[in-house]
Amino acid sequence: MVEGPRLVDGAGPAGPVGDTPPATRVRLLVVSSTYPRWHGDPEPAFVHELARRLVDRFDIQVIGPHARGAATEQTLDGVHVRRYRYAPAAWETLVNAGGILTNLRRAPWKWLLVPGFALGQWLAIRRVMRQFRPQAVHAHWLVPQGLITVCAVGHAPVLATSHGADLFGLPGPSFARLRRWVIGRVAALSVVSQAMCERVLGEVPQARVQVMPMGVDCERFRPDGRARTDGALLFVGRLVEKKGLRHLIESMPAVVDACPHAHLTVVGFGPEQARLEQRVAELGLQACVRFLGALPQDQLPDHYRNASLFVAPFIEADGGDQEGLGLVVAEAMACACPVLVGDVAGVRDLIGGDTGLRVDATNHTALAAAIIDLLRDDCRRAHLAGQGREHVLRHFAWPVVADSYARLLASLAAGS
Repeated sequence: MVEGPRLVDGAGPAGPVGDTPPATRVRLLVVSSTYPRWHGDPEPAFVHELARRLVDRFDIQVIGPHARGAATEQTLDGVHVRRYRYAPAAWETLVNAGGILTNLRRAPWKWLLVPGFALGQWLAIRRVMRQFRPQAVHAHWLVPQGLITVCAVGHAPVLATSHGADLFGLPGPSFARLRRWVIGRVAALSVVSQAMCERVLGEVPQARVQVMPMGVDCERFRPDGRARTDGALLFVGRLVEKKGLRHLIESMPAVVDACPHAHLTVVGFGPEQARLEQRVAELGLQACVRFLGALPQDQLPDHYRNASLFVAPFIEADGGDQEGLGLVVAEAMACACPVLVGDVAGVRDLIGGDTGLRVDATNHTALAAAIIDLLRDDCRRAHLAGQGREHVLRHFAWPVVADSYARLLASLAAGS
């Protein structure tokens, strides 16, 4: 979860921003299934955060799915956004509150929405290709956006970026063939972690793939010198299986027995919330576990600054899905909050050495022991916090990340 967008309604494309003359600005089309619906939307906003940092060098239009309550066309931070309809408004529930894969698994009837979703996206891309004539296209996720985009854009060069669910969460030979087909037809391919790069090369050994993560706003997410609350544990994220919150809750009785002052704050929403709250009640943890639900993005830094320890107990879900990188972990690190994460491959670009700790989150005894050890060791937490922030500043700050994407997209446009 990252900073929410500043919303400005408008029907026309964004005008020039910065010092770049309009005639030299590259026209860029961005295609995504996840995008903020309105100001303060708690849905992941990293696609928008990248787009808005490119408006000084590109004229940008974004295509994404409509959702109930969202405008069909508006301008956010200089980024012109078009949202296509794919069902009656009350049924446009395929994307939000858990993500496409989670929603399909929990409510199989939503597969009926997929043809309209795909057709609506294809038609929207074709319309923008005629009207906007982009010189480069950035498709987020190989499936479905990369697949649909390649079929719709014609000869415009496409950069496809995989964020994890499209790679880890779609197992089997059929989806592998789709990914290979897309990878063979895009002009460039990026993934957000080294683990994902290795996964791509395992499927397509000849693929030319670059590791290019999303970023963190290190000005907004920064320490402010306040004293952290003793024993305060924090979880931030969607309440879905791969985030592993169930395992943290199962570990909490042992943590509280050893550290009676320990308490857990859960920030986020998703389809598992009712079941998780029920389990908290069954374990008698109501006094030390609280669910805050979805919060506006601008409230998150205060929670990171208050916590003694950020815990992200990532796991590999039953269907194979797992975290591609874990931007909430990077946000906590940027706020100089020490972090403990589930040891899935995608987080190792963030957590290694002295930047944080990894543990098998499905081993509740080991998870509880790691939390207890860190809560009791102020010096170690302080060391992890300092090293973690420095690591994020060097490798994940938005100026660094956005500049890398800008150079790549400009080079694609120049060769189009």
